[in-house]
Amino acid sequence: MADKIAGIDVHKKVLMVVVMDARTPELKPERRRFATMPSELRRLSTWLQERGVEEAVMESKAQYWRSVWLELEPHMCLHLAQAFSNRAPRGRKHDFKDAERLVRRLIAKELILSFVPDGEQRIWRNLTRMKLQLTRDRVRIQSQIECLLEEMRIKLSIVVSDLLGSSGLRILHALANGETDAKSLALLGDDRLKCTEEQLVEALPEDRIPCTGKCSRCSYLMNKSQS
Repeated sequence: MADKIAGIDVHKKVLMVVVMDARTPELKPERRRFATMPSELRRLSTWLQERGVEEAVMESKAQYWRSVWLELEPHMCLHLAQAFSNRAPRGRKHDFKDAERLVRRLIAKELILSFVPDGEQRIWRNLTRMKLQLTRDRVRIQSQIECLLEEMRIKLSIVVSDLLGSSGLRILHALANGETDAKSLALLGDDRLKCTEEQLVEALPEDRIPCTGKCSRCSYLMNKSQS
């Protein structure tokens, strides 16, 4: 453990920072308040380095700790404490005291620390999560489009396996733009479709109920799926 340790009580607009000497924790710590704007975070980093701080601990409050972490990560060892492990006695909330308590409990090994992966691993983790979320969004949007088609008595999903494929999107866009002729819509199908033109015509009846609102909703969902 380093000799100089910083405790940071993180808020949305302000950071309450204390610097303590681990060898003499009974001495009064240095205290300073910083804003959370980028320029202030740089000032915080400079101020801590000038005081020889090699280790810092903060609470995992919402997402506000992330910008502080990214600014300080290249310069010192960081710890992220779970908030409930640094709870104060009831009715005794005090920001600088909270920061000081973080340091004292870190020294005493009483904090429950969260694992924060290194920068490269965080990037790969975010990309993996983003890909999974995009897949889920696509499935959800396709389900909503199919629900709208069923309400319009259009059985396109029976003959076109992927509604959001090239053929499906061309037909859906034409529907959303007001095309009502089943044969014209069937001609938009790709040659690679397993169904015949007659099957497409049958799935797109010309006598369906007018539904401008549903077509508009369908158009919105298609644009969302392609964004």
